Amino acid sequence: MSRTAQETAAEVVGVAIAKGITVATAESLTAGMVAAILANTPGASGMLQGGVVAYQNSVKATVLGVSPALLAEAGSVDAEVARAMAEGAREACGADIGVSTTGVAGPEAHDGKDVGTVFIAVASGQGSEAFGYAFSGSRAEIREQAAAAALDRVLELLRGAELPRVK
Repeated sequence: MSRTAQETAAEVVGVAIAKGITVATAESLTAGMVAAILANTPGASGMLQGGVVAYQNSVKATVLGVSPALLAEAGSVDAEVARAMAEGAREACGADIGVSTTGVAGPEAHDGKDVGTVFIAVASGQGSEAFGYAFSGSRAEIREQAAAAALDRVLELLRGAELPRVK
């Protein structure tokens, strides 16, 4: 039986509160879904610092501090962009952990990346790590899969003995 994103979010909130860890989001293709799922969980105010919907590259650069040169070279759908977004969310919101989502929900390819290409990153005081995915389905399904995967990555980080090292 697979867990729902809301069930994962409930565990994220519980573990984060128990450990005294705060979380912030930086979302492009999910446009606030990760923060909304967390905020829909009772007790979320004890760990959710805030979030940035950075749909446009200008917001990624000015609010999250993603390098304009990186955006110009790699495009917005890229592992390093995801890492920079997660780091930027952490800094902008004063959180212990930042999580980001960027990708292509469709219906057409973007920046030379196929529909379903998604990068999710987590950042902590010890560094950041990005993960690539190839989801399938409708635009809504890809966005939902990305939000669920982001919550899974935060939970994985919270459960770990130590936070990820820079890779």
